Amino acid sequence: MGERAVSVARIVVGVDGSGPSEGALRWAARQAALTGAVVEAVTVWEYPMWYGTSALAAGFDFADNAAKILAQALDETFGSDRPVEIRTRVEQGNPAGVLLAASRGAELLVVGNRGHGGFTEALLGSVGQHLVQHAECPVVVIRGPVPSTAHGADGVR
Repeated sequence: MGERAVSVARIVVGVDGSGPSEGALRWAARQAALTGAVVEAVTVWEYPMWYGTSALAAGFDFADNAAKILAQALDETFGSDRPVEIRTRVEQGNPAGVLLAASRGAELLVVGNRGHGGFTEALLGSVGQHLVQHAECPVVVIRGPVPSTAHGADGVR
């Protein structure tokens, strides 16, 4: 008999460098520590919807910038001491579509309630709303930032 590949439980977390996404990253790491899962931190980038004299003409590297945002979010959230195994992924595309694809087969998908999009007064951003409605796994939406005296530093309720 051949050996069977052991599948490791994954918790996918969307990271865009915003406060709520860093709270989601922290929450995902705590959950992974409790369940023995790995965290898959996903940052998504897409070309801007404007053309002409743009960052494209200036040779701006969107993928490299997204990778730096992800690395900075990890450093700001955990420092150099990662509490669990964290795999990173930087992909081009629509954030909701990429996160849905990444979460197939995952135990959980974790996102912040608002990212770096517009309309920051919305209770749940458009990406989060889409994920809650269409993901094939449970979705955890972390609100934040919330003062530590109210519900905890991460906004977990």
